Amino acid sequence: MVAILTNLRNTVLAGFALAALVLVIVGVVTSGYSLKFDQAFWAFLARWLHVLSGIMWIGLLYYLNFVQIPSMPKIPDEQKPAVSKVIAPAVLFWFRWAAMSTLVFGVILALLNRYFVDAVLLGITSGGGRITLIGIGMWLGTIMWFNVWFVIWPNQKKALGIVEATPDEKKAAARTAMLFSRTNTMLSIPMLYCMVGAQNSY
Repeated sequence: MVAILTNLRNTVLAGFALAALVLVIVGVVTSGYSLKFDQAFWAFLARWLHVLSGIMWIGLLYYLNFVQIPSMPKIPDEQKPAVSKVIAPAVLFWFRWAAMSTLVFGVILALLNRYFVDAVLLGITSGGGRITLIGIGMWLGTIMWFNVWFVIWPNQKKALGIVEATPDEKKAAARTAMLFSRTNTMLSIPMLYCMVGAQNSY
């Protein structure tokens, strides 16, 4: 067990193995039927991976906004490179790819469940309700994804010195990245409301 828990890759693989075990126990042994790899199964799998990716994305978004950004002014200057050169690039790697994964699995889920176009149109063709909530959530999530890839990450590369920039450009880039990260934090609240609300229609 120690060998699993002291290695992150092994820990994650063990988590997926346990999830597969739960799938077998609940889906086959307990329910007494053969597992069917039909449309419902693939939609479920896409939803699970969408949620898993979203937890990683929003978790890192909240880490950045609730922990790292407010803590940076309190860190002595000689210790700041540990954050900006080691921790922040790692966080931003997982942050942007979790955003991409969340978007991709969300689109796959919407296509499998045949509501993608209706949701993009905010439920206009179906009379609204649940699909309108999903659609608003999808649009908010897409805006957030765009901000991550096309505003936050390019500006963070300048701010962290990954690409060449003058001191003034670094300062401006850091502020822009922070403001758009805060924008995503704000948008995440109604986005999550929409996604949860769509699953619990009232």
